[in-house]
Amino acid sequence: MRGRFLSLEGGEGAGKSTQVRALAAALQARGLTARITREPGGSEGAEAIRVLLMQGDAGRWSARSEALLFAAARADHVEKVIGPAIERGEWVICDRYLDSSRAYQGAAGGIADADVRALHAFGSAGLLPDRTYVLTLPSEVGAQRTIARDGVGADRFAARDAAFHDAVAAAFDRIAADEPARVRRIDATRTPDDVTAAILADLAPWLA
Repeated sequence: MRGRFLSLEGGEGAGKSTQVRALAAALQARGLTARITREPGGSEGAEAIRVLLMQGDAGRWSARSEALLFAAARADHVEKVIGPAIERGEWVICDRYLDSSRAYQGAAGGIADADVRALHAFGSAGLLPDRTYVLTLPSEVGAQRTIARDGVGADRFAARDAAFHDAVAAAFDRIAADEPARVRRIDATRTPDDVTAAILADLAPWLA
């Protein structure tokens, strides 16, 4: 039986990594095999590209270069990790996926959504998650959480200005509005346990 593919999206400090771990634990408690992964990264090749993408100053790569690097990393990730795991019947939970490219390099970076999706269609055969959860909270709250977590050592994306992060948040809202069958918005200002409970409630028909 084919597994399920879930992705968690949202701006900086939304709690995606916390929820990925909590979801995996909840699924495993139900007797399911859950695999945690992330983007950029998740496979040996993609992790090598992650180093290039996350380090350096904000101007190290243009949005176009970033989009190409992310697409290459995702192609290897899907081929080597995500696709095989789903075919084995595992539940794959990914911390960021295509929608982050659509928000960060697309809307905030000025690249047309159609172009980002065309790269995905070629590199990853257009594979989309069965369900995507966008964790929403005000950008300024996310920035405060990121500083509390990382101090001044923010990566190239977290370190960008408020206008950039507002554009990212608006893009995630548009994606959720345009694709309601796949994408769910989850209020991330609540406690982590409440956020996990909301996600599990949405997944309930698949877990019955």
